[in-house]
Amino acid sequence: MKQLDALFVCANASKKIYQDLAKDFSAIEPPIWAGMLANHCRLKGFSVNILDCEALRLDEEQSALAIEKFQARLVCLVVYGQQPSASSQNMAGATSLADAVKKLAPECKIIFVGGHIAALAREVLEKHVSIDFVCQNEGVYTISNLLKTNLKDHLDKVDGLGFRCQGGVVLNKPSPIVTREDLSRELQGIAWDLLPVNSYRTSLWHSYSNNSNRQPFAALYTSLGCPMKCSFCMINIINRQENEYSDGSAVFRYWEPEHIIKEFDYFASQGITNIKIADELFVLNANHFLKLCELIIQRGYKFNIWCYSRIDTVRDQYLAVLKKAGVNWLALGIESGNARVRKDVTKGRFEDVDIRAQVSKIREHGINVIGNYIFGLPEDDLSSMQMTLDLAVEMNTEEANFYSAMAYPGSPLYGIAKKEGWQLPSSYEGFSQHSYEGQPLPTKYLTAEQVLSFRDEAWMKYHTNPKFLELLKQKFGQAAVDETIKSTKINLKRKILRKETLIK
Repeated sequence: MKQLDALFVCANASKKIYQDLAKDFSAIEPPIWAGMLANHCRLKGFSVNILDCEALRLDEEQSALAIEKFQARLVCLVVYGQQPSASSQNMAGATSLADAVKKLAPECKIIFVGGHIAALAREVLEKHVSIDFVCQNEGVYTISNLLKTNLKDHLDKVDGLGFRCQGGVVLNKPSPIVTREDLSRELQGIAWDLLPVNSYRTSLWHSYSNNSNRQPFAALYTSLGCPMKCSFCMINIINRQENEYSDGSAVFRYWEPEHIIKEFDYFASQGITNIKIADELFVLNANHFLKLCELIIQRGYKFNIWCYSRIDTVRDQYLAVLKKAGVNWLALGIESGNARVRKDVTKGRFEDVDIRAQVSKIREHGINVIGNYIFGLPEDDLSSMQMTLDLAVEMNTEEANFYSAMAYPGSPLYGIAKKEGWQLPSSYEGFSQHSYEGQPLPTKYLTAEQVLSFRDEAWMKYHTNPKFLELLKQKFGQAAVDETIKSTKINLKRKILRKETLIK
């Protein structure tokens, strides 16, 4: 029997990242990049498989044993997460698993790919002896070209590869990323046949518009990258085509709608209705997203879709089509209720937009809104963070995410933090705001402890607000209220706060 060429692995770090939320509340999303990379390599003639340790609920020992049994030529740890910034926090499980695999099978060759690796390729190789290779960007061509070798010789010819040689680290010249014109040929879709499709579950709130059914669930990209340059975001780091991060990495690519609709055809055939369009900004290019929506409508599919939008790209003529296609939730990056704070990090985005009016317009079309807010941006003080919370409570959208600002590797904010000497997380899980190790940034006026404490209290105030709970009851029924209240009872421990808090 021919040896398996590549095993793509997603480690299970959910307990470290989410603590007790991991059991019932955090989403379990299909590993989009693992599925796309595996499919790409298969199309190039290599034999591949995928091991999703989180979806299969495998602990580290079980995961390592499973990997050893595959006897693959190359084990690829795909280190992404439920949002682009989650790559850093997922390094916690991936690096630990790599160590465990090497103890069982020292001869196993391991490569890492993901946002954190792209940002800190040299550092990752220097810190972790269990990692043999790294990809300096999205890794599509790097991995398939590496598989053409014997994994020992001519490594210097593999563009985008990082590896050790004679006790030092070598970073080859960058690999090109897949061009927009080549997306449909090189990344033809997700290898769903290699994934435990029925094991994935969506976020609690997303299920409310689908009779609170969280499974089955699927997620996909219809585009890659983002044309924006927000200082707190690192999404474009995997687009890098230089050995150092540059602003030129803000590349936006998208598949043709006629190609993407094939994925939705698959979802419909499998009875999957909960869908997340994971694009950073789905509602951006009207020629792209409206055409895809029209194809969904033509087929008569009944999906429960969640996607992301800029607050200033929402138009009346778009909303009716989005709703008809099954878009029941729009996630909006509102970030801050204070214009000064927002302007400092969003590079001119929606400075003069009437946020309240835009949110009202979306809801008038029957689309639920999830507002995304960040506490602890560089210009934040207690007053500006209170303005953000007041705005969220006033608008009382169907859900709200409250984040504490983090300097994710690959983001401009990370460079600023390093230059200014701000304290950064001492562990990978410290980049997770739900973890015990969670370590947000300080601001010019506040300590990290003040930021995290405010964020935790804000989340609790919003999700126990009688006005919010009544909205859930009226729109989605008592089950939504009960599940939300249940989520507020989870005890999370906080190292820097030296206490347990009831938060999500």
